[in-house]
Amino acid sequence: MINPNIHKLNKAFESRVRLGIMSVLMVNDSVDFITLKELLNVKDGNLASHSASLEKEGYIHIKKEFVGKKTLTTYSATKTGVKAFEIHLDTLEKLIRKIE
Repeated sequence: MINPNIHKLNKAFESRVRLGIMSVLMVNDSVDFITLKELLNVKDGNLASHSASLEKEGYIHIKKEFVGKKTLTTYSATKTGVKAFEIHLDTLEKLIRKIE
């Protein structure tokens, strides 16, 4: 019998937006602000606040640079973020298998 440890679920990923950010970044090396915003169907401020929270945890890296006169913001998952998200997903999978 698989025994999931629910305490391994990471509170940082409980939000739909944060879960979405990490899901996108797990399969892409980096994603720009506009693309991420469109993929997740969120407002600018919503994406900015959730991504800032993930950056504060050390789970993503936010890079801001200028291209011409415009700001280009890109996001990428850190090694710490990838590991934390994999543990979170693994725990969810074990929980689902236990319920089945």
